[in-house]
Amino acid sequence: MGGKYWREWLLGAVAAGGIVAAFCLSPIPQDPAYHEFADRGTVWGIPNFWNVFSNLPFLLVGGLGLSKASRLHPSSPRAAYLVFCLGVICIGPGSAYYHFAPAMPSLAWDRLPMTVVFMAFFSMVISDRVSDQWGRRMLGPLVVAGMASVGYWYWTELQGRGDLRAYGVVQFLPMLLLPLILLLRTGKGLRTPWLWATGGTYALAKVAEHYDQAIYDTTGLVSGHSLKHLLAALAVLWAVFAAVRRRGNKTNTGPTSIGYRRME
Repeated sequence: MGGKYWREWLLGAVAAGGIVAAFCLSPIPQDPAYHEFADRGTVWGIPNFWNVFSNLPFLLVGGLGLSKASRLHPSSPRAAYLVFCLGVICIGPGSAYYHFAPAMPSLAWDRLPMTVVFMAFFSMVISDRVSDQWGRRMLGPLVVAGMASVGYWYWTELQGRGDLRAYGVVQFLPMLLLPLILLLRTGKGLRTPWLWATGGTYALAKVAEHYDQAIYDTTGLVSGHSLKHLLAALAVLWAVFAAVRRRGNKTNTGPTSIGYRRME
């Protein structure tokens, strides 16, 4: 039994190890300086305009994803995909609301839909690569756990002892596990190159976020945080491409679909 399922045991061990390692750290409060973004310019009376406006692609990409739901590969996890797209759409107004007036309460509304997206995407990958049954069963609990991590963080901030550890696990553990899953497991419906592109582009988004001020000082036009929004929306687009079928793939039987599976 153990030899047959060594991949699953390895993934479980890495996931458990990541969670334990995170909670071995001391509680991590939100840095008050987080709200001090490099680009604070006002355009058309809108403060922090580019950080607000750069959230528009989330609405566009999330809407595009919903419009492509009829073209999902038969093996793609439909429920998780729909939750993923709806969460992406909600990121747009949630993040724009926060950046219009950066503060701790509005930051919670920025992060809530993000956790829905992280967890729905993770459920999609689990369904496709590890176990369809477990991926579908985990969707609801994962989404609830993601949202609870934001609620826990915000509650601890109100108590004067902020703790971002649970939120950090929700955001980063799936991205840590994604390369390992792609290397260990063959997919049934999600296209591998686009999944790699999703993870890589989101990693670039986090780099841009970290170098917010440096990128703004260098370009004098775009800040790292605005660029982060654009790159994160692009990562979502790659995830949509991973899930939908190419035009002309109408069924999952016959020579066309066999060729499709071999290309994966």
